[in-house]
Amino acid sequence: MNTLRIFNIHSFLGLTLFCVFSSYSFAKIEMLDRVAIIVGEGVILESQINNTVATFKNRLQQQGMQMPSDEFILDQVHERLIVDELQLQAGRRAGIRVSDAELNQTIAEIASQNNFTIEEFIDDLNLKGESYPEFREQIKKELIIQRVQRGKVGGQILITDQELEAFLETDEAKSELLPEVLVKQILVKSEDQIMSLKDKILEGENFSELASSFSVASNAANGGSLGWRKQNDLPEVFFEALNKKSKGFIAGPIKTGAGYHLLELTDKRGPLVLYEDQWKVRHILMSPTKLRDALFTQQELEEVRRRFINGEEFSLLAKEFSEDPGSANKGGDLGWLSLGVTAKKFEEVFLNTPKGSISEVFESEFGFHFLEVIDKRNYDRTYDLIEDRAYSALFSRKYDDVLENTLRTMRAEAFVEFKELN
Repeated sequence: MNTLRIFNIHSFLGLTLFCVFSSYSFAKIEMLDRVAIIVGEGVILESQINNTVATFKNRLQQQGMQMPSDEFILDQVHERLIVDELQLQAGRRAGIRVSDAELNQTIAEIASQNNFTIEEFIDDLNLKGESYPEFREQIKKELIIQRVQRGKVGGQILITDQELEAFLETDEAKSELLPEVLVKQILVKSEDQIMSLKDKILEGENFSELASSFSVASNAANGGSLGWRKQNDLPEVFFEALNKKSKGFIAGPIKTGAGYHLLELTDKRGPLVLYEDQWKVRHILMSPTKLRDALFTQQELEEVRRRFINGEEFSLLAKEFSEDPGSANKGGDLGWLSLGVTAKKFEEVFLNTPKGSISEVFESEFGFHFLEVIDKRNYDRTYDLIEDRAYSALFSRKYDDVLENTLRTMRAEAFVEFKELN
């Protein structure tokens, strides 16, 4: 038997979770209850095989595809069910469970994709002579299999920084991921003049007004604007100067054959463009114990706070007294915090603490804290999101290959016995 061919057909049989569900053509199971295949610690019934064969044939007919021989289809269905059973067994051993809430949400999404409410979806299944309870069970199995695959495959995939950078340099990545940018330029012939203009800009003078007054470029009259352009459509020298830079960045002087340029990255737009308020925070945490009740803990931390106010070094106090294992050795430094990443009470306090100030001692579910807000910024997360999206694209490409190899190994190592049913 051609193993590669089996797994290609397995992929077609499985497709993706929602692709399979969008057709939801589960044939009615005839309850034969005969064991057809023993797989490890489980079995596959003849009725399961018949049902999957009927589903596969129905889908081929709906898509107008050529029907393979019954022997070929049966062979592929056997392999599909064996590999699925092995994954379900792995899920049971790992204690994977799918809650009713998750199952209901998944089915609601399937119904919505088919333009049905849940009630209409169930009615449509009934009209086709199909069983909603059996449909739910099949969805549940698919969700378990997905989790098993993620668990087995995810840890095997390594994407290096070099791979990520190389992918981001491709035309494909630049075209799909980079934002549109609004760029202004000033072009002059003299290096001394361009340096003088840059000094004026850094001192706060308006870029557009200086471009209108001094630039010799054709776009000087409109403040030097190059208009909205896809970032990778900029001249290479401009692209390199502005890549990964935030809004408001001034690049240059840049020397070209035309003269000396200054560039202003005026704005960005696109689905991955995101600006986020962040706070740089450090804190000291002390938690009550069996030997130190809440009142004593609070009083002890109040004393630590007074020592800081009286001039002792925050980082040294944090290293000595803080019981936060993640930040104590860093002098209490939590880095830059975005909204929604800390406990609600902690976030409420740092939002209401002015930059450069310390809070009063307060209590959260982790214990008693006081914190200092060191700084605040509006951070451009665009390139972080671009890297995340690029990582996901590379991960997906590797995932299919690793998954296929993993399933091959599971199948090769499994005990499988076909029963004679004639």
